[in-house]
Amino acid sequence: MSIPDYQSILLPLLKMVSDEQTHTLRSLYERLSDEFGLSHEERAELLPSGNQSIIENRIGWAKTYLKKAGLLEYPKRGHVQITQRGLKLLKRGYAELKARDLRQFDEFQEFTNQTSESNSDTNPAQEVASDEATPTEAIEAAYQRLRAELASEIMSQIKDSSPIFFERLVVDLMIKMGYGGSRKEAGEATRPSADGGIDGIIREDRLGLDTIYLQAKRWDNVVGRPEIQKFAGALQGERAKKGVFITTSSFSREAKEYVNNVDSKIVLIDGERLTGLMIDFGVGVSTRQVFEVKQLDSDYFSE
Repeated sequence: MSIPDYQSILLPLLKMVSDEQTHTLRSLYERLSDEFGLSHEERAELLPSGNQSIIENRIGWAKTYLKKAGLLEYPKRGHVQITQRGLKLLKRGYAELKARDLRQFDEFQEFTNQTSESNSDTNPAQEVASDEATPTEAIEAAYQRLRAELASEIMSQIKDSSPIFFERLVVDLMIKMGYGGSRKEAGEATRPSADGGIDGIIREDRLGLDTIYLQAKRWDNVVGRPEIQKFAGALQGERAKKGVFITTSSFSREAKEYVNNVDSKIVLIDGERLTGLMIDFGVGVSTRQVFEVKQLDSDYFSE
């Protein structure tokens, strides 16, 4: 079974606490996961940010919406309990409960109105938010879309640049990732006429205890095994143990299998991973806006 959206959790959650006892959030997470028949992998599946599991995020927002509608209350930290309003709603015999059903309560309408008014044209979550996604998921979905668009723009710029520029870009990225120190002391792009299959050289650390050799291919075609074999041969010629092969395209299955069967350690970075690393390490990009998503610090309020 797939992970339920937060609306599918509303009614089961409310029914689960209909005994009027207090329930810990942890026990509810486990019981609801069991009720929906989620596998271990589904329970462990994370949001794109990796900060929280998807199911915990959706249960958490279902709980928040039920509280905003006055159907749940928090008697103490980390615990929930049904209210008299919640018991009355259950007696109506709802087959399912949706966010629109919660709008009958003034408190929930006020909450959603405040949320809508806080949105603006610059809020990336506004256009993707829906009744099917939690606010956290909406923000993350918008972020992933913006990131994908940026990656596409980066790749277009790389393909419009010269091969020499691309080789320098690759060295800059490795330095940004912490290999060596400054460009002057850590990395260099080799001359195209004498590279012997090597496009760049970078020290693994500031002391130069080991060297990493780079190959950069600004290609549209898939990089096959022959190109990787040529690079591996160049590494052997330099008595090198480590190499990084970077391309703007992708690698064939045979190329990926080949690197597992050679003595040298060769890392393959395709176009998708390349643009992702450039974004993560700030190469060729700048920060336009920063959105901080904060959560309640329960420990602060504990006495």
